[in-house]
Amino acid sequence: MISLKCENLYVGYDGKTVAGPFDFEIGSGDYLCVVGNNGSGKTTFMKTLLGLLPPVSGRIVFGGGRTHPGVGYLPQQTSVQRDFPATAKEIVLSGCAGKMFLSRADKRKAEFNMNRTGVLSVGNKCYRELSGGQQQRVLLARALCAANDIMLLDEPVSGLDPTAAKEMYKIIKELNRDGMTIIMISHDMQSVAENASCILHVGDTIYFGGRDEYYRSFSENGGR
Repeated sequence: MISLKCENLYVGYDGKTVAGPFDFEIGSGDYLCVVGNNGSGKTTFMKTLLGLLPPVSGRIVFGGGRTHPGVGYLPQQTSVQRDFPATAKEIVLSGCAGKMFLSRADKRKAEFNMNRTGVLSVGNKCYRELSGGQQQRVLLARALCAANDIMLLDEPVSGLDPTAAKEMYKIIKELNRDGMTIIMISHDMQSVAENASCILHVGDTIYFGGRDEYYRSFSENGGR
């Protein structure tokens, strides 16, 4: 089943193209890594998928013909987020967006996702007192509360130490094995090589294809 399809998609700001054209589709349960140089348009592409930016032209279609389903999003963490004065559980519950009152089902979902990401035991602790790895896993649990079957991640291990990064990648891989479609921006090419089922390279040349083909031909030939 198709999870996401881009048709002659160009992305950018104020009608000015930053990157494109994107013409590809990924299936349910795929693990897509988005790579490319800084400033190439990777984050612009992701914000367009989220509906935060309109396409310059072209079309995005999600599985089942939906124009914009529930998508979980884990952006790069900012210094303001790291100092947020709330408990870990309150942060996760905020992922049940658009609701004035939370149901028991919402609360169960939050606890389930905190358990999945290994932060259930720190639920009552202040977020700013947690380690960097714990904070990022709390934000991942929050994003999961908004996700149906697609998770978008923008450099999810940025600023983490190697041990915390390894744990984060492990959790993301487990989510993928459970059927979650993963779309992840990453500069960590070792992780890309180990985890991606397909790769989107954003730059002067747009490449979409299998991981092995990318390493065998595109990257070796100096793709930009």
